[in-house]
Amino acid sequence: MSDKPQAQEPWRPQRETKSQREWQPGQQKKERSIMVLFTSTVLYGEAFVIAFFGLMLYGLNQDSGGIWMLIGSLVLAVIAGGTARMVTKPLGLTIGWIIQALLIISGFLEPLGFLVGVLFAGAWWYAVVKGRQIDKEKHQREQEQLAWEQEHGSEPEDL
Repeated sequence: MSDKPQAQEPWRPQRETKSQREWQPGQQKKERSIMVLFTSTVLYGEAFVIAFFGLMLYGLNQDSGGIWMLIGSLVLAVIAGGTARMVTKPLGLTIGWIIQALLIISGFLEPLGFLVGVLFAGAWWYAVVKGRQIDKEKHQREQEQLAWEQEHGSEPEDL
């Protein structure tokens, strides 16, 4: 006799996530926001760049407060990573804009920071604006598809 419970399929993992346990046949997949995907990707990338920027500042300024620059950069990197989880809310987007401004201001510590800050601010702007536009278009397409299915039926006709 087997140690596994009888209802357990051999291919099913021993531990399932909450969404796996709650799944029911025919359940619709939860729609994901493109803006959230874009903005969180920018912030996670930015977190890595900020951490390495801090290491560079530490190496260049070891004798004149480099450790504080490193600590500040690492704190900002952690904030950027945490903000990536909050972009679904307006506060997350506001903090994201503040991070962009701080990264541009970092150019006063190292001139290359201006370039990196402006490039990431551009990527952030594009992620917010284009992400919202795509989400809006996707929602409109879904509404049109539902209206068409209600009018014509969802089953394809035989030719």
